[in-house]
Amino acid sequence: MSNIFRKIIVIIIITIPAFTDPGCKKQAKCGCDGDILFELDREQVPIYYDENSARFSPVNNPYATYYFCNPGEMYPKLKDYDQGDLVLISGYVYWNCNYLYSTSNYSYSYSYLYKAYDIQVTDITVNLYGKK
Repeated sequence: MSNIFRKIIVIIIITIPAFTDPGCKKQAKCGCDGDILFELDREQVPIYYDENSARFSPVNNPYATYYFCNPGEMYPKLKDYDQGDLVLISGYVYWNCNYLYSTSNYSYSYSYLYKAYDIQVTDITVNLYGKK
């Protein structure tokens, strides 16, 4: 009787993982051609740029840095602003691949504090507070 009981227990132990969901989720693809995390809609930010790159850190979250996916496309609009000017940015946000790769080398506290994103900017404007 105990031999049959042992066989049943072994079969149950082997088959349980086949019928349970391990809870693994697909990790979002990083980079400008990855999975969209969220969208910014007229977020007020200080902008820093040159002809080949552009970035910003939101006023309300200085530990997050957003790198433009399309700085060349946005450069004609950006050159109208000085470095550090507050502008309103809209666009689609993705994980920055370099950030994801580097966080595997640091403790969790670092990755929770500092974040890096890529953003496909769709619009840059300035808030004139009702003035034209």
